[in-house]
Amino acid sequence: MVEQSDRAPLLDWEEIPPPDPNQAAQPTPQPPREEDSAAEKSAPTDTAAGTGWSSSTTIDATTIIIPPGPTRNVTAAVVVKGDGSPGRTELSGHGWDRPQPLGTDRNVPFPGLSVKDQWEEKDQIVAVFVVTFDTRSGNMIEWCLPHDINLDGVEFKSMASGSHRITSDFIYFRKGGYFGLACFANMPVESELERGARMKSVGILSPSYTLLYRYMHFLENQVRHQLECPGQYSPLEAFYEDKKAILPPTGNGLVTACPTWSVTNISRCMHPEMKITHPAGCMSQFIQFFGEQIMVLWKFALLRKRILIFSPPPVGVVCYRVYCCCCLANVSLPGIGVSVPELRPFFYINIADISALETELSYVACTTEKIFEEKKELYDVYIDNQNVKTHRSYLQQLLRLNAADKEKYRKLTEQRQLLLYSQEVGEDCTSNEEDLFILFFMELNNRIFQTLSEVAGSADPTLTGEHVRAMGLDPQGDRAFLADLLEVYGFDVTLVIDNLCCP
Repeated sequence: MVEQSDRAPLLDWEEIPPPDPNQAAQPTPQPPREEDSAAEKSAPTDTAAGTGWSSSTTIDATTIIIPPGPTRNVTAAVVVKGDGSPGRTELSGHGWDRPQPLGTDRNVPFPGLSVKDQWEEKDQIVAVFVVTFDTRSGNMIEWCLPHDINLDGVEFKSMASGSHRITSDFIYFRKGGYFGLACFANMPVESELERGARMKSVGILSPSYTLLYRYMHFLENQVRHQLECPGQYSPLEAFYEDKKAILPPTGNGLVTACPTWSVTNISRCMHPEMKITHPAGCMSQFIQFFGEQIMVLWKFALLRKRILIFSPPPVGVVCYRVYCCCCLANVSLPGIGVSVPELRPFFYINIADISALETELSYVACTTEKIFEEKKELYDVYIDNQNVKTHRSYLQQLLRLNAADKEKYRKLTEQRQLLLYSQEVGEDCTSNEEDLFILFFMELNNRIFQTLSEVAGSADPTLTGEHVRAMGLDPQGDRAFLADLLEVYGFDVTLVIDNLCCP
């Protein structure tokens, strides 16, 4: 298979708040941008304790993400009309999918509260740090705030193995119950002590990764500043004082337990959150990169398998693939997936994470270390570039695309072409490819689980070929997938599909 590249300028985005006539007297705090100094203070906000994916139950209603490129598509939590009045409102985060009474104005989902009060998410930065590569000691923490926080292992998570071959990168990772984002840069220097190259990473930790994207430009600027002027930490100190979280004391400065969250809420809200967490086009690039193989990844994600993605640096785009892979398993039906293992994005991992992965039942992660391929006890599915493989004999059949898989991918491609055409002729200015791809898989999953739930609750809980075809699956080619799905999700259903290949 010909190697494809989906490397794109994913870092160059800016946030611009839309006008809000109701909040004219209260300027909205701005995240640091490339032209901003870290010492500039925004309006003070209260921060709340939190664990897991999102500690807040609110959304930033004033953030518009404008990705690079000639189309300049805009994704916003609140879409503002031409007259400045708020229009369509979109949810943005785990735990924010709250049921609304019939007749409730979607623009004001919680009557009695202003839009800003309902949707503003608080900054919660628990640590800021600088990692450097020392020719004698290797990766090491050069500086951090707070000074007593436990950052063991962060020096390897924020500077991926093999990074010495590239000039810049960004990395998402997990540290205990926190999520991190670090920007790496490599600058040539005329120094025998540094062997001709100076390498550093500047990063942050937060209980939630939903707002980490806000500080991408700031971290990029600061890592360049640290390379050119080592030891000048004043902007980082000012940044931490402005954004630091107020968290309950834990004794060692870090939550050691893995985050916990509602599987149903994650499934329902992952797509809207993605729209403010990752650049527009992320999911589109992901699916175009894998092509028809996306249907194979979809099955493994829905079955909650342990998925490991290998790629040489740069690893930033691969971190997005990790998240997009989790999005393939979105289900919006209440009660589905409550008893199954959470599909946890670990983002970037290295050999220091081996002990943590040994206890995980389900995850998606990426690595630049080839040694993981040999540690087959740690994963079920291994992805190298576009090559998806498994050493589990009972999963081998799932690697083969069947007629139903190809038909689903054809429909997805057709829908994308129709969307692009409608945008080109100006008939559709609101939809985007992110909505199309995410909703395609969510509706596919919903149809499957709705059918299984109805069969399981019927007087004759027997799953026939008719049911399977109604779910968009192949009665023969997807038999192994269905059998595993029934077992993983605990459906008490009898699968009676004649196998034409066997007596």
